[in-house]
Amino acid sequence: MIDRTLLALRQIPRILSIAGTDPTGGAGIQADLKSIAANGGYGMAVVSALVAQNTRGVRSVHIPPIAFLREQLNAVSDDVTIDAVKIGMLAQLDVITEVRDWLSRCRPPLVVLDPVMVATSGDRLLDPAAEQALRDLILQVDLVTPNVPELAILLGERPAANWAEALEQGKRLSDSTGATVLVKGGHLNETSCPDALVNTNGRLAQSVVEVALPRIRTTNTHGTGCSLSSAMATVQARTGDWAQSLAEVKDWLQDALAHADELGVGQGNGPIHHFHRLFADSAGTSPIPAGSAAFSSTPTFSSTLWRDVELTRLQIFDLPFITDLGSGTLAEEDFSYYLAQDALYLGTYASVLARASELAPTASAQCFLADSAARCRDVELELHRSWLGQQPEPSEAGPVTTGYLEHLLAAGAAGNYAVLLAALLPCFWLYANVGDRLHAAYLSRTETAAHPYAAWLETYSDEEFAAATKQAIALTDDVAATASNAERAAMRQAFATSARFELDFFDAPRQLVRA
Repeated sequence: MIDRTLLALRQIPRILSIAGTDPTGGAGIQADLKSIAANGGYGMAVVSALVAQNTRGVRSVHIPPIAFLREQLNAVSDDVTIDAVKIGMLAQLDVITEVRDWLSRCRPPLVVLDPVMVATSGDRLLDPAAEQALRDLILQVDLVTPNVPELAILLGERPAANWAEALEQGKRLSDSTGATVLVKGGHLNETSCPDALVNTNGRLAQSVVEVALPRIRTTNTHGTGCSLSSAMATVQARTGDWAQSLAEVKDWLQDALAHADELGVGQGNGPIHHFHRLFADSAGTSPIPAGSAAFSSTPTFSSTLWRDVELTRLQIFDLPFITDLGSGTLAEEDFSYYLAQDALYLGTYASVLARASELAPTASAQCFLADSAARCRDVELELHRSWLGQQPEPSEAGPVTTGYLEHLLAAGAAGNYAVLLAALLPCFWLYANVGDRLHAAYLSRTETAAHPYAAWLETYSDEEFAAATKQAIALTDDVAATASNAERAAMRQAFATSARFELDFFDAPRQLVRA
């Protein structure tokens, strides 16, 4: 491991990418340069391989003469001070040897290796005879960023079947090489998409630093690995803190994936949208679609939260409970079970709102959250009691209710106001969204029969609740503006977790029947 103690942080770091090409611009050096620029660096490039590929796969690879590779490397390092190096596709043994020798001579202060071995398309991008040389190269780098198949190849093992197995493989690779390993969950079939820095040699504050965000449902992921590794090199050269760098890069990459479908590049797996934030700033518009009770006309942190849970929101409106509630055909026993559980939920939710009021940094936020807690106790719970009538209130919370409340109580106990506010927000925002849509459908009904659930629809679509939702969103944006990158990532995770619980809460009556 090269000594990096002399790493000098720069506001605009100079980053060299050594990698192959992609003529469609989504991966390789083209993606690296976009990623470096998007994350505030100055990008430079040395071509290690010329690749004929597109969004559907690799057609052929041409390796320039090794002497020309050496001339490129020397031309850059003889003239420019390099703050960090990102290494991508090396393809064959003599290329790896040349790059290793250049690293030994030039001793760049920071090196990130993306061990390009297997493309997402399944194409092999490294000569099998060069695999051991690539393993040896890891001894000279600070961070290695393999995907799940590549991590297995580096260890000579079978690919991990789940996140826990992937973390254990990351620990074994770190233990054997001394490098920090960025274990990536993108190839795993799980609801969230975690990434984790792993180092078993004491180079991190903790041996595992994990950041998990909701999985973005898109097929346009071409170049994600290239972009992630070059972004990590860039941000680390600015911050010097791996955990902070991962939080910042993960936040950027999440948005790049969320906006990937807007590009419309290629007929296969298209690229991510590296400059999504620049485009949004230039347009001066919010990426959130219209139709909710509280949207801003300019890009905000809350707009990111709303995009994060797009799939969850769609799933909510597909639930039989919601469609039947809107049409008025929902079985009364299902609605009664839902309200009974909601009554149990609201009592604790009110106490967590009160806890947020205690933590709030301003008098206006304190008053709003305290008033919201009172509304839960006085207005919403009274609606539930009047509906339930003479039925005894339930004494036992169902599993979804219990899980949701444990999530909120844990956020309150942790004492981080920003994260707690994000965890509380879906109960405002998703209810307002559901109430708006169902109430609009109710008003458009042509039949004269009274809607059996009109009181519920009116409570969650009235102007007072809409105003409260807007204020809760505004408070979240205010606190996010001064939060650290790590806090913002935690806020996104807390919001997404609560949103998922909202989905499960609406589906709980049907789950109970099926059980």
